[in-house]
Formats: sequence, C-alpha cells, structure tokens
Amino acid sequence: MDSALNNLKTRFPGNSFLAEMEKGSQQQPEQPASGDSWVGKMVPELSMPDVNGKQVSISSFRGKFVLIDFWASWCGPCRMENPNVVKAFNEFKGKNFTILGVSLDKDRDSWKKAIAQDHLTWSHMSDLKYWNSQAVETFGFQGIPFNVLVDPSGKVIAQELRGEDLDNKLKQVLN
Repeated sequence: MDSALNNLKTRFPGNSFLAEMEKGSQQQPEQPASGDSWVGKMVPELSMPDVNGKQVSISSFRGKFVLIDFWASWCGPCRMENPNVVKAFNEFKGKNFTILGVSLDKDRDSWKKAIAQDHLTWSHMSDLKYWNSQAVETFGFQGIPFNVLVDPSGKVIAQELRGEDLDNKLKQVLN
C-alpha cells in the first residue's frame, strides 16, 4: 500500500485526498490479509446477549457446522447478502448446520427490525457496541459482511463465503 501511495503522491503532489490517505495508513497498523487467516484454527470463544438479553456463546454450537456471520442492520452489503444466507440456512438447516448472526449494531430496535425484515430465523447475538464490539477485537476483521464456517470440532474450515461460494462450500461439507 505504501509504495502505491508514494507513486500516487509523486504523480499528484499536494493532493489533499492522498495526504489524508497517508495519515490514515500511519494511524492504522496493517494487519495480515484476511485470506485464510482463520482457516485451520480453532474458533475463539465469544459470548454476548441475544435479542432478548440471554447470553449466547459460540461454544454452545459445538457439535454442529456453524456459519458465524458478522453483519449489522446499517450495513448495505450485509443486507444485500442476507438473502443468500437465508437460502443457505433453509437448504442445509436439517444437516447438522446452523448460523449464528453476530451484529455490530448499536441500537437494539434497529437490529431486531432488520432480523425480522430479512427473515433471519437463526440465533443472533450482539453487545450493541458498534465497531467497539468484542467480536471485532476477538476476530480482527476490518469490514463486514464477514463470516467463518466452523466444523463440529470447533475448527474454522472456511471464511469470507458469499453467494455461490457459500452454497458450494456447504454442499461440499454437508452432502
């Protein structure tokens, strides 16, 4: 990123947008590319309240394949992906598979309304702390939608599955 930014600064000296980008890149330490960073690792524990305030833990899903789906009601790309997630849930829920939605919302009513509007009938949890959520700290993602697919032993077997890729991976491991 730094070499590309330096190249642009050379070509466009004094550009205020590039100056802001440089300032931002100095404040945010670069993290490893998400690629396969969780694949092959054991899923970390995370516990948060569900929509009714009852604690839900990732470990309570041990013994099933679970897609942990990080999203928020205010996230346009997340909401656009939700129909694919609903389709996958409906197709595979009888095959030892479920979904755990982890929201970065900060308003309980908006969160619950989005769950109802998008027909997200699986378990959900959120600490309602937006980007200060324990989920962000624990999993280290920098954008949503983000997801990890966990096998019954608790090992992450895939991440960043969307659309057809999600469907194909679930067919591969569940059929």
